[in-house]
Amino acid sequence: MKIAHIAPPWIAIPPKNYGGTEAFIYNLVEEQVARKHDVTLLASGDAQTTAKLVSFFPQALLDSGGSWLAHLKAYYHMHKAIEYVKAHHFDIVHTNLSSCTDMYIFPLAAKLPIPMVTTLHSRFPFDQIGDADGYYLEWLSQVPIVAISESARAQVPYDLNFTGVIYHGLPMNIFRPTVERPENFLVWLGRIMPEKGTHHAISAAKAADIPLVLAGTVDPHMPEAVQYFEEMIKPEIDHEQVKYIGPVNMQQKIDLLSHARGFLNPIEWEEPFGLVMIEAMSVGCPVISFAHGAAPEIIVHGKTGFLVHDVHEMLRFISKIDHFERKAVRAHVEQNFSVGMMAKKYTQAYKRVILASLPPSAHPKVALKTPAASFKTVESLQGLPPFRLDTTTAQE
Repeated sequence: MKIAHIAPPWIAIPPKNYGGTEAFIYNLVEEQVARKHDVTLLASGDAQTTAKLVSFFPQALLDSGGSWLAHLKAYYHMHKAIEYVKAHHFDIVHTNLSSCTDMYIFPLAAKLPIPMVTTLHSRFPFDQIGDADGYYLEWLSQVPIVAISESARAQVPYDLNFTGVIYHGLPMNIFRPTVERPENFLVWLGRIMPEKGTHHAISAAKAADIPLVLAGTVDPHMPEAVQYFEEMIKPEIDHEQVKYIGPVNMQQKIDLLSHARGFLNPIEWEEPFGLVMIEAMSVGCPVISFAHGAAPEIIVHGKTGFLVHDVHEMLRFISKIDHFERKAVRAHVEQNFSVGMMAKKYTQAYKRVILASLPPSAHPKVALKTPAASFKTVESLQGLPPFRLDTTTAQE
């Protein structure tokens, strides 16, 4: 299948430290290439990928000194990406919706002759001005949308065209524990923002008298993040009970989570997924999370971690965190959140979207399977090359 991925232009792929959407794109693209799909990634020129890379800026916008206010550059990236897609043959275009500027893609792609699917990564709508009319629905309402959790889909106040829920997945050959026995510390990892609950993690760890390692980013372009760090977090850092090590790359993250007794995730918002939770569990590190957003879909209470409602409950369950069999924690991710599982489900979603875009006369006829015919072929009447609807192999 010929697939075009249009990535947001802000953060490099894969991200150097934090970037949930960018990590998702990287993992999915690399797995699709490994599965012999013909993949083109439209992203900044510093992307690292085995797919064909098409770029309109040499470097991700934030890494090149830009800020989140560089909307015209984001628009330029989206405009050029759609121009490129229109000039080439693809079976499907995969876009991502995680910030306001990602909305540019929809009016630009309104008359795109190629089927498009969008993964919704963040809480929608993004504007906070109370616009109940949903002016963007003029373009968005018909676009097939993939939600990243049941919770994320349920939170959308508009009747979007959801085509399914597909959880994020990790390359399990990369996310492997690096030690057999953890050390005596807990970890918190992510963007340091009030809704991420960093201060709650500090309170719980201090009450349990267990050292806490904080790792992650303070976005200098967001004044509220800087203020939160300076006023609520920095005064607690003593480099003994509470230690802050700054941003970590992927290998540093794997090592940190492997060594930690447990990961604290006291989120104060309805987080659509929470990639760091499956990253922790993939190396056997159990998670104690506030039961918000997708956390109840990711954590099996009492098997891979604990779901709690406040710091007092978190403190109570910290004493039980060593009771988990870390191999069983990892096995849960292998069975439910692997990149192979994710890629297979996206291929199925692509096929649904492509079939829905065809006129009824072009839909394949239902036929009995025979050894000589293990797949059906669909030929698009829109000039797209044929693609295989494989009904027998697991590697989709």
